[in-house]
Amino acid sequence: MSDNVHWVVEVNIKDGQLDTFKALANEMSDATKAEDGTIAYEWYLSDDGKVCHIYERYADSAAAMVHLGNFGAKFAERFLACGDPGRFVVYGNAGDDVRAGLAPMGAVHMTQFAGFVR
Repeated sequence: MSDNVHWVVEVNIKDGQLDTFKALANEMSDATKAEDGTIAYEWYLSDDGKVCHIYERYADSAAAMVHLGNFGAKFAERFLACGDPGRFVVYGNAGDDVRAGLAPMGAVHMTQFAGFVR
């Protein structure tokens, strides 16, 4: 089993906010690339431009907490102005700090019980 913590969050993009959302996604991607412990950070947009899925993977809970701190300090207000988070599913061994940090988003936690990561 892995110490990785990863999640998929579904975001409903508010009417008229797609261009702002895309610009913010690029800004957030650049900032997140500089964080140690970030393994993957990928944004996927539906064909109609109304829904985005964000896949994030971190080496461990500590790395996820660095990201959550940066998100809260730099991006949360603008992110929530242009998108409404929906389903939020967390995979892996998220520590209590990560669980508490994601609780306001209604995150559902899934614990790995079989399989592997290469």
